[in-house]
Formats: sequence, structure tokens, C-alpha cells
Amino acid sequence: MIEVPEEFAAGQVECNGAAGRAFAAALPGLAARFLARWGLRRDGAVMYGMCALVLPVVREDGRPAALKLQLVDDETVGEPVALRAWGAADAGVVGLLEHDVGTGAMLLERLDERRPLAGLADARAAVEVLARSLARLVTVPAPVGMRRLGDAAARMLEAAPGAAAALSDEGERRLLRDCAAAVREVAGEPGDRLLHWDLHYDNILAGRTEEGRAHRWVALDPKPLAGDPGFELFPALANRFDAAEVLWRFDLLTETAGLDRERARAWTLGRVLQNAVWSAGDGARRLAAEHVEIARLLLRRN
Repeated sequence: MIEVPEEFAAGQVECNGAAGRAFAAALPGLAARFLARWGLRRDGAVMYGMCALVLPVVREDGRPAALKLQLVDDETVGEPVALRAWGAADAGVVGLLEHDVGTGAMLLERLDERRPLAGLADARAAVEVLARSLARLVTVPAPVGMRRLGDAAARMLEAAPGAAAALSDEGERRLLRDCAAAVREVAGEPGDRLLHWDLHYDNILAGRTEEGRAHRWVALDPKPLAGDPGFELFPALANRFDAAEVLWRFDLLTETAGLDRERARAWTLGRVLQNAVWSAGDGARRLAAEHVEIARLLLRRN
């Protein structure tokens, strides 16, 4: 039986209420069920993030893998579909080995959790790796049935006036209205590419390789949707934040992925708006300082 970390269980309750509490309580039995069903033995300590519990395991044939358990919701339900689509295109994502539709349990290729891209000391080199990963991911069209950026844009534009009004700083209110105006310009053409949505430096890990062979960088943990690739850039700008590097990163990302710069700028401002809407719903009265700086820099860019 696995022991569910208290921090993970508390986070599930905070984010998902009664459903999260029930999910955390069911995890030991769920893990045991899939260890037996897929012929797995444990091979290390439990790992977890905000949404998922992951068990390092070994398959019956001796190959290492990872058992991922998470609640199925609007953000996670498309993950196995997206992984299959990207896998078929050799787009550089973690391999999906097994999937249970009823519970959302997945057996994944084991990566090297000790080597996230976030650990790369050279920040520019990390951005270059992420840009190449992004360029491969957005070549793939979104499968039918994937949640859509167009719907998310409509929701954020509807909520934008209230989110702006909730802010205590007039300059930030004007900034958020400018972000909404930029999104309105592109909302009629939301795009059809398969997007990761959460492509930051901790969601790219080194793949496991044989001794002496160069490793590859592999994307994981998508919250997939169908949309314009410009909506993918924000995490690379906001994580490992450096105001002096924002425009350099934006230029590199758009050039590497072959994106229309004006559309990419508008959809990146859309991510600022989306985060502001969510924060306002939680009672925030100010925008995150890093988000303000990203928006200001992009809005000043000709």
C-alpha cells in the first residue's frame, strides 16, 4: 500500500473539495489495482505535483515506467488523447504505454526526474530547448473533441470587465483592458493546433538513456487544448522570470516555431488576462508583478 503525502492530499481538498478528498482517500487502493493489473512493481518513492501522484515502477519485462494517477477533469481528460497524437508524430512527448479510461490512470515512459530543464544553469540555453520543443508540438493538429481556445477566450473576455474593476490600481486596470482589447482582435480565429498549455521548464525532463549516450528532452504533463500556438509562449516568459530577457525570449520562441508575431503577442496578453480573471475570482486586488511587466513590454513592442 502506498502512503499518500499529506501535502498532496491537502492540495487536492483545497483545489477540488469533496471530490479531491475522495480521490486522495482512494489512491492506495487505486495504486494497488493498477500495479496488479499492469504487472508492475514499485521502484522508488512516491512523487507528486499539484494534480497527480506518480509512482516509479518496473514492468514485468524489466523496463522502467511511471504510474500516474490523477482526477479526470476538463484539463486532464484530453491528456492521453494528446499524448497519442503527439507520439504518432514523434513530437517529443512522454510515451503513453497504458491508459484506463474509467479512472484516468496512465502508465508512462519513465523519464529522469532528477534532470528537469529548470535545472539547466544557462537560462538562455533552457529557453532554446523549450522553443524547439514548442516548435515540434504545434505542428500537430488538435484531435476532434479537444477543448478549444475559442471557448476559453470567450469566457475570459466576458469576465474581463469585472476582473479589471476588482483591481485596486488604475494603471493595472488600464493594462488589463488593453490585454482584453488585444484578445478581441484575434478571438475570431482561435486556431486548430494541439497545444500543451503548460509548457514550462519543469514540464520538460531529460529522457533516460544508456550510459554514454546523449539524452533527449521530453515534454510531459500537458493540459491540452486546440488553438493558436501563440497561446503557448507565456509560461516560458513568466517562469525563470527576467524582465531583461522577456523580449529576447519572445523573439526566439516566435522565430523558432514560425509564428505570426502580432498574433503571438495578442495571445500572450490573453494569458495575462486569463490569469487575472482567475486571480480576481480568488479575491486578488493586484496583478502579479511579473505578469504586469510582461504585458507592458509586449504592449510597447512595435
